[in-house]
Amino acid sequence: MVDDWTQPAQDMHAEVAAYFSSLEEVASGEAAESALPLLLLSVGQLCAAGARLGALVDVVPAERFEPDAGPDADLERVREALHTLLGGLDDYCDLEDPVITGEVTRGSLSDDLVAVAADLAHGQEHYLAGRPTEAMWWWQFSYLSSWGERAAAALRVLHTLLAHVRLDATDEQVMEAELAALHAVT
Repeated sequence: MVDDWTQPAQDMHAEVAAYFSSLEEVASGEAAESALPLLLLSVGQLCAAGARLGALVDVVPAERFEPDAGPDADLERVREALHTLLGGLDDYCDLEDPVITGEVTRGSLSDDLVAVAADLAHGQEHYLAGRPTEAMWWWQFSYLSSWGERAAAALRVLHTLLAHVRLDATDEQVMEAELAALHAVT
């Protein structure tokens, strides 16, 4: 059992801050051509941090109740910007529960990315208020109950999109890219 959650909370805080920074950068639209690789890297790193949370012993805070903080207006702005940036790539087919039902449902990459951010932001509030145990509890609980699944779904969709972008190119497009790369080296 861990008595002091300060260092793990500090590590998770850094992961959360990096994720928020990536979302803001992509949502700004200033580097649309790098949106998919940046999101893939950011969500992948966050999934690794979440896996560490899932592997930890259960975090138990001193108090077991807190009021709902409500929706975050800034995240809605980010969701809308991501939805606009992704356009027709935003919606995808998802599974309700791959273990129990296997029912196919609609998913949205922008919704997933922002739902993850909302869960992380709540833990971040605890961390910034100097409550590392509560932050770790929230990040762990929400990882297991919601954001872990949404992040994993987003990671799969981002990987699939990037694979299509990179592998579905015509032979002519590949040759042009290879020539451009050769000329850039010389």
